[in-house]
Amino acid sequence: MAKQKTLLNKSSNQFLEKYLNNPSPTGFEKEGQKIWLKYMRPYIDDYWVDNYGSVVGIINPKAKYKVVIEAHADEISWFVHYITPEGFIYLRRNGGSDHQIAPSKRVNIHTDNGIVKAVFGWPAIHTRRGAKEQAPTLKNIFLDVGCSTKEEVEELGVHVGCVITYEDEFMILNKNNYVGRALDNRIGGFMIAEVARLLKENNVKLPFGLYITNSVQEEVGLRGAQMIAEKIQPDVAIVTDVCHDTSTPMIDKIVQGDLKSGLGPVLTYGPAVQNNLLDLVIAAATKSNIPFQRAAASRSTGTDTDAFAYSNAGVPSVLISTPLRYMHTTVEMAHKSDVENGIRLIYESLLQIKNGHDFRYFK
Repeated sequence: MAKQKTLLNKSSNQFLEKYLNNPSPTGFEKEGQKIWLKYMRPYIDDYWVDNYGSVVGIINPKAKYKVVIEAHADEISWFVHYITPEGFIYLRRNGGSDHQIAPSKRVNIHTDNGIVKAVFGWPAIHTRRGAKEQAPTLKNIFLDVGCSTKEEVEELGVHVGCVITYEDEFMILNKNNYVGRALDNRIGGFMIAEVARLLKENNVKLPFGLYITNSVQEEVGLRGAQMIAEKIQPDVAIVTDVCHDTSTPMIDKIVQGDLKSGLGPVLTYGPAVQNNLLDLVIAAATKSNIPFQRAAASRSTGTDTDAFAYSNAGVPSVLISTPLRYMHTTVEMAHKSDVENGIRLIYESLLQIKNGHDFRYFK
């Protein structure tokens, strides 16, 4: 990349750790969005926040031609659903939370009085007798806050509707891997913020308006992207998300495809992906020697790409994904090189887009 000595710096890494450690559950993304916007402010000309919390940093806000680079800010979580007379708490999902990983996890219950600590209890192995052992399900996992009555729980400020997140924090594994909860998809929010930084530091003057968009509520149906696409009304959308690293045990490549961390970001083929825009991204990767992998989607990508693509009478959209191990667990893992190459690929793709670029399927 022209005039670029290093991709990530000390400030970038500090932001990444702080951003990933901060809870940002679906529907309650505010504090994470504040961290993201504070980091972005030196690199943008303007910003706005919509009614549900999606944040958009803007470069060249007066330009008529609009290009979006987008990630989603929310993480899966739980809701307090039912408090028993004995003080145990049963839950409902907020997004695609995995009941099988819950037993013995430590969590934070977010209340008006602050954080209340709790644990997912589970019967000791000595007590689980019988021919068929009971597996964790949404009906039998529960939280224990150390209380003996419902009234004690409520005195702590816990009530139906309080949101719950795991307390696991960010770490770097074997120097090359980012690990933590909610890399899906705050790693994408980090990537698009780094693109904004690089554009500023490299003095790149884009011929169009760039809308760096961190959307809310992806985990419950792409809702934030649906709203924000209508507000921005973009001409082009480059969306980032995560996909499955299928090289780990117990994954069927015939079903899930053949993708591996460390081999580059993933470009998806599918109905929502606009072919001419995808060709531009592939050309940018080839020109800049950026490694990438390929995946195929069926009816939909299952990402915010779908929301942008089918908005406003059709917006040319493309999906750039980071291979992720152990999605929707507390130890989601992404390779550093895939993150850096994803940043490079978005950056170089932007340099190939012209003001008024016509991506029509054919003319």
